[in-house]
Order: sequence, then C-alpha cells, then structure tokens
Amino acid sequence: MRLNLFVLLCCAVPAVADTALFEEKPTDAFFAKYAPLKAPADSKPLLKKGDRLAIIGDSITEQKKYSRMMETYLTVCTPELGVSVRQYGWSGERVPGFLARMTNDCLRFAPTIATTCYGMNDHEYRPYEDRIGRTYWDKSEAMVQAFKANKVRVVLGSPGCVGRMPTWVKGTNGTVEDLNLNLCTLRNIDIEIARDHKTRFADVFWPMLQAGYVGKQRHGADYAIAGKDGVHPDWAGQTVMAYAFLKSLGVSGDIGTYTLDLKKGRMKVSKGHKLVTGDEGEFQIESRRYPFCATNEVLSSDASIRSAMSLIPFNQDLNRLVLVVKNAEAGSYAVTWNEATRKYSAAQLAAGVNLAADFAVNPFWESFNRVDQAVKAKQEYETKQIKQIFHELGRFKSADAIKDEEMKKLFALRDAGGKLDWDAIAAATERTRAPLVEAISAAFVPVTHRLKVVAE
Repeated sequence: MRLNLFVLLCCAVPAVADTALFEEKPTDAFFAKYAPLKAPADSKPLLKKGDRLAIIGDSITEQKKYSRMMETYLTVCTPELGVSVRQYGWSGERVPGFLARMTNDCLRFAPTIATTCYGMNDHEYRPYEDRIGRTYWDKSEAMVQAFKANKVRVVLGSPGCVGRMPTWVKGTNGTVEDLNLNLCTLRNIDIEIARDHKTRFADVFWPMLQAGYVGKQRHGADYAIAGKDGVHPDWAGQTVMAYAFLKSLGVSGDIGTYTLDLKKGRMKVSKGHKLVTGDEGEFQIESRRYPFCATNEVLSSDASIRSAMSLIPFNQDLNRLVLVVKNAEAGSYAVTWNEATRKYSAAQLAAGVNLAADFAVNPFWESFNRVDQAVKAKQEYETKQIKQIFHELGRFKSADAIKDEEMKKLFALRDAGGKLDWDAIAAATERTRAPLVEAISAAFVPVTHRLKVVAE
C-alpha cells in the first residue's frame, strides 16, 4: 500500500523522526531537509550458481564503469558462482523507455536476475511534483512485474544524486538541493515498490550523497562524487554505485584467509587458494580467487576508485583477503607480499590484516587488469549490439548507406518475405560476442604469489 504523500516527500521532514522508519542522518545542516526512508536490510545471498545478470539503466549505466566493476568483481572475486553479465545502459532513458524495449533487448537473452538504476532522467531535473512521482511509481512497478512474470529476480536500484545544476537544464526554478530532494523521493518510492513486490533494493542515492559531502570536506569543493557535469559520476561515484549493487546481491566479501602459525611455521589457506610451498618462512600460494584491485591512485581525486574506497566500507564489506598470524612473539613484523612490504604490530596480525586494502599494487594487479580490460571490450560490444544493431539497422533503406562492416553484413539477413530476420541477426551478433566472453575466461588464470612474515 502506498505511503501518504507527506511521507514520500523528502522536503517534508517529520517534526519527530521515527528511527524505525527513516535512515539516521548526519547532524550537519546540509542534510536537514532530507527524510530518506530506512533501506531494507537483507544481506542473504541473492545470486545463484549460473545466474545471468542484466545490468540496466540510463547514461550513467552506459558509461560502463559501475557495470564493469560489477562484472569484473563477480568474475574474479566469486568465480565459483559462474555468473554471466550483460549491460543495457541507454543514454537519456527513463523507466518507460526501458519498458518499451524490454522484451526485444533484454528478455530475449533470458536473464535470471536484473539490477535497475533509473530516476535521474525520470526526475526531470526539477523540484518534485506529484505527477513525477506517480509516473515513476507506476512505470517502475510495471517493470518489476514484467520481470517477475518472466521469472527474473530484481534488484531495484535508486537513482544517484546531483552535484551541480547540469548545463543542459534550461529554465528550472529549482536548486541543486531541490533536485536531490526530488531524487530522494524517487528513492523512497523504489523502497516502497521493493517492499510491496518482495524484491531487493540497492541504495545508491543516500550513500552517494553522504560520500560526496565527506569528499568535499576532505578534498575541497572541486571533489565531485556525481561527476564534473553534476550527473555522470567518474570512478569515485561509480565505485559507490558498484558497492550498492554488490551489497544488494548479498556477496559475502570473503576473498580468502591465510592463517600463519609462527610457532609451527605452518600456513593454512581457505577455499579458492592453495599452498604450494613453505620454505624458510616464505609461503608460495596459488590463488583462483582474486581480490578486487585498484592501483595506488590519488585519494583526493573523484576519478579514483581508491578515493571512494576511503569514503565507503568497500574493502571491509566486499574485499577481504585476510592474513592472520598466530603465536607472534616479537612486537612488530614486516609482511612482504611479492616485492612490497608493510609493517604491522603483533596485535594487528593476530586480529587479521586485510591485504586487499593495505597493498594497493599487489601480485594480482596485472591479471586483474587483463580480466577487467576483457570485460570492458565485451560491454562495449553489448552497447553496439543493442543500441546500434537492434535499433538502428532497420532504419536503413540500403546497405550502401551503412558504413559499419558488421552492420552491412547483418543487413543482408532477410526472411522469406524480404524483411530483416531479427532472430538471425540476434544469433549472428551473439556469435560475434562469444569470443569476447571467452576472452574474459581466458584472462582469468590462477595467480601464484609469495608471503613472508619477519620479526622486526
């Protein structure tokens, strides 16, 4: 049942906040007008072995950053699940736009699970109006129902936030805060739909708004979590988005644990890793599960993945490759991981240190990057497959007007009546996509690395 309008409106902050209903807010006046509903808490694993994941959204999804992070993460951090991924970003799209192309573009490939991220265009870059909210609710609900009717599990993602008034917005009578209050309202609507239809919800808006505020406090006014144009996030904002969706999918974040007993001189490793040798205190490990890698980028840059990792608990929640050292008698130790060394106290090592967080450049980086580049190439083709081939090929009158060689060949695929044979065209594009999928698997190889712990 729908909430009363005064609850949905983010600018209508209740006189006495119900902590059971609303998210806890920072005390700073910047957040005073926001009344974000408490996001549903469900950390149970949602992904199933062999799932086919569709990542759906507007131009922010079409940037192929958070979607790329998600696919690379699922490939190397949870390889046992064997999840396959497609991205369906479409610039300028609203929920009604996706509904119109849902069967042709998405359901055609039989996804088993889908994440959606709409609202940025649906909010019309203006102060909230009931008309906006009702349209967004009706169309989003229809989208969820259509997915469920096709046995597709859904993660309904909220829109992100706005950082500045976009240059393409003309004649608005609102402020950046008004736009964000509108987006917060759409977020609240997403929560209500998710509750009504028993689907997952991914909170993009609230973590992004808070991370952007903290980022400006730490790094200055130019730090733009929502991107320099105010809408399209660079890597920092996209990392917040990837975090929100991966959390909603219920991934455990346990990449692995290495437990070293210094007294016995032995190491145990968890599933996904194999101890190869342990000579003279140096342990060689073969890993078939990677941590998520981000190079040692500048933390003050909103173009940095590691910058976002300093603002949100990405490594703590999603990226734990832990070294535990027992029976340490010295006060401190040097941990050398291949060529890099960090120092820890015995107490820190006994509690466990997260190698994935502490070693920015680590033994997995090169292999991780090869997988990530293969994911990038595949997702780039998926944009061409859907946006160009499926939606532009039918507009041509003759092959002579087509410059792209692949599209020119596809134009020749006709049925008995002389019309474009879309099933044949889809099958042909899948044959082109297949080697790109295989390249990801080929890039994902075991990594052998060395760990040594020496008393200082």
